[in-house]
Amino acid sequence: MTPHTPLHRAASGFALVEALITVMVLTIALGVALTGFDNLSDTSDGAGLMADTNLNLRSALNVMTRDLLSAGRDIPVGGIGIPSGDGALPLVRPSADGTALTFEAGATTLDSVTPGNALGPDIEGTPTDIISLLMADTSLALDQWPLASVAADGSAVTVDARTPIDDDATGITPGDLVMFTTADGSTLQLVTSREGQTIYFDAGDPMTLNQRGASQGTILQLRSDGTFPPMTATRVLLISYYLDGTDPHRPLLMRRVNFRPDRAIGVAIENLQVTFDLVDGVTNPVNVATPEAPHTADQIRKANLYLAGRSHREWRRSRQVLRS
Repeated sequence: MTPHTPLHRAASGFALVEALITVMVLTIALGVALTGFDNLSDTSDGAGLMADTNLNLRSALNVMTRDLLSAGRDIPVGGIGIPSGDGALPLVRPSADGTALTFEAGATTLDSVTPGNALGPDIEGTPTDIISLLMADTSLALDQWPLASVAADGSAVTVDARTPIDDDATGITPGDLVMFTTADGSTLQLVTSREGQTIYFDAGDPMTLNQRGASQGTILQLRSDGTFPPMTATRVLLISYYLDGTDPHRPLLMRRVNFRPDRAIGVAIENLQVTFDLVDGVTNPVNVATPEAPHTADQIRKANLYLAGRSHREWRRSRQVLRS
């Protein structure tokens, strides 16, 4: 018989080389998976930061748009008369704390929209704008009845009892701006105190508005033959927007009503630029930073707003803030 030798197959498991290759492949696969996960996490982080930034910008823009749409409400065409002429001082303009801005020297009226090209702080090397808006305050029907009386020197007025002004929510308080109107024109004073239905306008107010010694534009110029004709009063709002760059890493978009404490409506907003489209019936210029003669602020019909913001922290991937 021919001897037969059986075939034997090794059954000792993976060889060392095979095990090393398997470990290497698994390591590469795990590294690829972790890298993909890390990239996905970074992408999600960046998307979240941009979403927060854009939401912040949209919220701020909505507030500004609402006020711009109300600018000029029940304000006389051509603006409200203000102290001017001999002895008049420029009016203080609401702005960031620590600044000392005034409205244009020599101005005879306060317009519904007052531009402020490059009057804001420089942020990241860019001069920013401010803007001031004037409108009637409809929360108090102060003009429903003529005033009951006006002090001979214009320092106080008494409001008709049918219009209570002592309500905690909507009543007259120090710091309010009141427009006085007669058939001959209008002027503006700032409330310094109130007793019952009588409102007082002492000199030395924060806006330097109660300058009854000026030769033009005061309540005294509304007199006729030394006496005041029937006069109505309207509370108005002077709303100003500007940036506060006190913290250069966290600039704020501020909204200030009259001279009350300002309030941040946008965080990490680093640029505010405003231009205007004018209607003059001839050239109708657009994107004007400041109306200049022969154009005036009365011809403003559209405001173009540019806001730029940054993320509240750095993006993990780039170690830099994201901008929108």
